[in-house]
Amino acid sequence: MSRRVKDFIEIKDYASLDMLIEQLVAVRDGLPATAGAEVKMRGDDIFGRQLCISYFREQTAAEMECDARYADAYRESRERELSRLQEELGVSALPERRSGKLRIVA
Repeated sequence: MSRRVKDFIEIKDYASLDMLIEQLVAVRDGLPATAGAEVKMRGDDIFGRQLCISYFREQTAAEMECDARYADAYRESRERELSRLQEELGVSALPERRSGKLRIVA
């Protein structure tokens, strides 16, 4: 199963508008068609401003391997947290859904 992850490119140093446009065109040409890229201005007047381009890309093999390693541990921790909260609130686990026909009573 392939997931898409959000990645970022920051453009910090640009002296002229032409240089900035060249950098943005180069970045756009290097992105996949389904990237859904967005541009935002980040920073402030004290530390400076920079353009930040965010886009979606496919996960790498190393990232998929890492996710697979920790997926079970993450699911178990969420289940433990859910049961702890249910005990704290005095709520029992959700009842199993019965499969059957829907009966409408008027």
